[in-house]
Amino acid sequence: MHTEKRLPFASDYQQGAHPRVLERLVAANMEANAGYGMDAHSEHARKLIRDACSAPQAEVHFLVGGTQANAVTIDALLAPWQGVVAASSGHVSVHEAGAIEACGHKVIQLPERDGKLGAANVDALAKSWEQDENREHMVMPGLVYISQPTEYGTLYSLRELSALRTTCDKHDMRLYVDGARLAYALAAPANDVALADLARLADAFYVGGTKCGALLGEAVVFPRPETCPHFFTLVKRRGALLAKGMITGIQFETLFSDGLYQQIGQRAIVQAGRIARAFDDPGCELMYPQQTNQVFVALDEKQYVHLSERVEMSFWERLADGRTVVRLATSWASSDEDVDAFVALARGI
Repeated sequence: MHTEKRLPFASDYQQGAHPRVLERLVAANMEANAGYGMDAHSEHARKLIRDACSAPQAEVHFLVGGTQANAVTIDALLAPWQGVVAASSGHVSVHEAGAIEACGHKVIQLPERDGKLGAANVDALAKSWEQDENREHMVMPGLVYISQPTEYGTLYSLRELSALRTTCDKHDMRLYVDGARLAYALAAPANDVALADLARLADAFYVGGTKCGALLGEAVVFPRPETCPHFFTLVKRRGALLAKGMITGIQFETLFSDGLYQQIGQRAIVQAGRIARAFDDPGCELMYPQQTNQVFVALDEKQYVHLSERVEMSFWERLADGRTVVRLATSWASSDEDVDAFVALARGI
């Protein structure tokens, strides 16, 4: 029985916050600030985010976490009779514990490829609803949900994102992008989607903080003002508003100073690549291309037991052949020491 501390690769929010974020929070701790995000730090953070997105008119709202950001924003963007279209593997489809449905909106699942939703499938779904004579008895598809990167750590290209925007315009649908791990997408060598592209193509998106160097909090961006009138009030109503809003403001002010947010994911990408390559020697199958900070690998029973005793990793699914798919996630804080130890373990399974 191994009792030593296991290597921390279960998720990308196991550590607290980037040292620069903590330093700024400590420095501002005794300041007296206005509440609910009306403080000077939050206002400055909004300006920095607008500048980074090349969206000077954008509305920026700070919410406490990713589930709240998804549920409140999707609810605000949809009419009561509309549903949200998502990949079958999408976060709102699988890992939101019914939060979207609890707001009164059906999640309409479509097949995915490497975690991605295809514009052609969305187009076919929308046409099917439009041409159905019984559509008034059905949930109307009103919004397309994607995440960048996807639930499997893969990336939407600019071409794919543009195609989804074209399809949404064709069928009068909204496009919403979950950016919980956006810093890791921005840092990925294969990425060609910038913040300015998201602001140009999406009706709303959020900039992830919780998984990207902040203690907590996400920044929801509406590139075009008044997309969702009274959104602040809805955030409050849904319990997603911090009274001490300067806590999120200071964090995003720091993350968007000196290019930190655009750089913070680089270490995670490098470390995830090392973890993925460690499975070459034992011949384990990677389930999806490793493009960002997540690695999905299929392990036989012996391999799974061997690693799970020494490594914190997330169970994903059991395959028909008996293998177990696990997820290993790196972050801005993943150390060379921990990755070196993991590589040695993996090569010995």
